Amino acid sequence: MTFGVCMALALLHSGAVAAAASARTPQAPLDAPPELKRLVGEYGAPDSLLTIYESDGQLFADGNGLTRVALRRLSPIEYEAGKGLHRSVHLKFDADGLREIVDVDVGDKRLPRLDIGRDTVEHFRSSVRADAGALRAKALAATPPVEPAPKRATDLVDLASLGSSIRFDIRYATSNNFMGFPLYETPAAFLQRPAAQALRRAAQSLAPRGYGLLVHDAYRPWFVTKMFWDATPAAAHIFVADPAEGSRHNRGCAVDLTLYELASGKPVEMTGSYDEMSPRSFADFPGGTSRQRFLRDLLRTAMEAQGFAVYAEEWWHFDYQDWHDYAIGNVTFEHLRARETIPNAQAALAVRGAPSQDRDHPGTAAR
Repeated sequence: MTFGVCMALALLHSGAVAAAASARTPQAPLDAPPELKRLVGEYGAPDSLLTIYESDGQLFADGNGLTRVALRRLSPIEYEAGKGLHRSVHLKFDADGLREIVDVDVGDKRLPRLDIGRDTVEHFRSSVRADAGALRAKALAATPPVEPAPKRATDLVDLASLGSSIRFDIRYATSNNFMGFPLYETPAAFLQRPAAQALRRAAQSLAPRGYGLLVHDAYRPWFVTKMFWDATPAAAHIFVADPAEGSRHNRGCAVDLTLYELASGKPVEMTGSYDEMSPRSFADFPGGTSRQRFLRDLLRTAMEAQGFAVYAEEWWHFDYQDWHDYAIGNVTFEHLRARETIPNAQAALAVRGAPSQDRDHPGTAAR
């Protein structure tokens, strides 16, 4: 057999292997049909929710006396649950003048449609003590808790240096967050170097699927955690980290993020919104659509493959495996960026046109 024939056979084999691997890779389901998707959501009361969700083009009901029951379509707004069981339940959805679904009649009960994420955040914001200047001054004057010496030195990397498929929407530098006012002095995201490298590998694994990572938060200075705590009434402290213990964000080993489409640049739809503090935030929430759950699980799989673990109550929150080896940090983003400026400028003068980092060492460490 000639060398040319061998090469041709090798190329054919590699192509067949690649095609087979591609065929085995699960593809994102198509979005739910509009006539079904408009019905998907939560109904009733916060302590007694009925969740209507879609799976493989079929609607299901869960809660309020029903347990993941398939719904049989009677008309575009009428369904039957429990056909063939000892009893069946009739569901009729009602719309307003804009065709927005506002409630559902389940038997003889009328259940209003809820936006449980928005409602929870609005309730939380109404109780927040929002004198941002005073909160910040008090927190900056405070001292983080004393801990044993860390096993690893802090080595924070600016995630903006990791490549164009990682983008940013730093909510805590704006008023678009559950507190309702900015807590960061500038939009920025840093992680400890091993976590940053793992994040880049996760992004690289998602790119062939057509997705990038959209980061909402990463390293969080300890004083910001104290601002959260001091602004929040005691009854709502379950939603924020205790500054007496610090958080994994404080150690530079936690990241909040979602997926976006590389082709359009748009964030994907997940089962719930970022930071909404509702059952939709759970990593295993059964509601939403097949596509939303698939994308949520795709993000989780990509992150867990690189040493991150999802926080069970927040599908967007991932902790890096070595978080306990690092100290609680309290350096501001301004200081971190200032520390990068001088070394980067010196390197640019010394080696004009040379890359500022190699593939295994992204960014410049804040030492």
